[in-house]
Amino acid sequence: MTGHFFSSQFSELIAKLEQLRLVPICDPIVQLSVEGPALPLISWLSAQTLYPKIYWHGRDRDEDIAAIGSCKSFYFADQVDDNALANIYQQQRNKTNHQDIRYYGGLAFDRSVECWPEFGRAHFILPRIELRRNGNKVRILVNLNFENNDLEDEIQAALNAIATIQKPQPLSPLNKLSLISRSDLPNYSRWKELVEQVTQANFIQSTPKVVLSRHSQIDVDDNIDPWAVLACWQGRNPNSFQFGFQFSPERAFISCSPERLYLRRQQELFTEALAGTTVRGLNPDEDNILAQALLDDCKNSHENQLVRKHIVDALTPLSQYVGADEQPKIFKLNHIQHLHRSIRAQLNPGVSDFELLRALHPTPAVGGLPRHAALNFIRQREGYARGWYAGACGYLNHHESEFSVAIRSALIEPRRINLFAGAGIVAGSNPEEEWQELENKLATVLSILIDF
Repeated sequence: MTGHFFSSQFSELIAKLEQLRLVPICDPIVQLSVEGPALPLISWLSAQTLYPKIYWHGRDRDEDIAAIGSCKSFYFADQVDDNALANIYQQQRNKTNHQDIRYYGGLAFDRSVECWPEFGRAHFILPRIELRRNGNKVRILVNLNFENNDLEDEIQAALNAIATIQKPQPLSPLNKLSLISRSDLPNYSRWKELVEQVTQANFIQSTPKVVLSRHSQIDVDDNIDPWAVLACWQGRNPNSFQFGFQFSPERAFISCSPERLYLRRQQELFTEALAGTTVRGLNPDEDNILAQALLDDCKNSHENQLVRKHIVDALTPLSQYVGADEQPKIFKLNHIQHLHRSIRAQLNPGVSDFELLRALHPTPAVGGLPRHAALNFIRQREGYARGWYAGACGYLNHHESEFSVAIRSALIEPRRINLFAGAGIVAGSNPEEEWQELENKLATVLSILIDF
């Protein structure tokens, strides 16, 4: 450990690890913690050399998390069965009485098709070292997994992880990159064909909404620090979820997503219908005019109402009560604004996170309606595998779990940025206007990265 900001805290953790050799271990999963002063967690994370690296910041609270390493993981490269995943997670929950254990990770948008290397169709991590900041305090956590692991080996693995810790460094400046090439899949002519297929009267009657998306592959003249990009993106969209997963040095997935999939606290669930988009105005008056036009627009209001109805219908069998806003409100981001309805449910006893994930994801805001027909169209026609774009990313915990829908996201590889954006296609959708909506959704991250 090279002169770290948390030297005294890590010395205390090392002492606690040494103590484990002297006492009986009751739980297969053990978590040690100490408190320290706050520091910028993305800067700390960027400086670390141990993978995976994980960052999570919820949309509505003053908490962020940086984590490195892994003492337990669930990774599914091939077909993943939701029931099996639920059983595996439940078994892990039962192996510890510690209420603060969190598994961070995500599910792919479409778990029936091949996904990106390292990310898989589902990948969840119990980190080796985790920093959780609340206000001006940081808790430093070390997790140990004694299930099927030798006690000495596991303690030594934790000590080795601590020894790799680097002191935080200022993030590398984000100099604008030169664009070498850009390719869009689907391209505009194919996009126009797809929109016209979805909006045909016969098709739209049985499948009233399909969310079509585009993969923009952008090759640039230098490598990109994903954590510097995320920090800058975070500054421009502070009222979004901000998260990143980097399982190896080769690729990182980062997102500044406005959309909550759900927040569960015990049996209380909070979710939302976020669909319908317009741009921001150049001044407050113009902004308000655009917002009101969005509220009055039949196509966007219909799209949002479809999403609301689907979520309420999906939650009703799992809940004692479901309530949703009757009228949408405006949710403002840096470059765009959305229609938004809040939805709350009181879950039935025993409903698991994986039942919720199966019921709610993919949402109609990223897939379409009815789900099966819309996903089949996307799978067969869109022309690329979305991977974790529009997937579900977040964390699982005994008492509280939170997931975001991974829109406004980027997969960063050496000298390449893969950007994704989607638009809900319903009756009345115009191909050119929907294509421009994709550009609007990429405007923030492109302005950070590229020298046009």
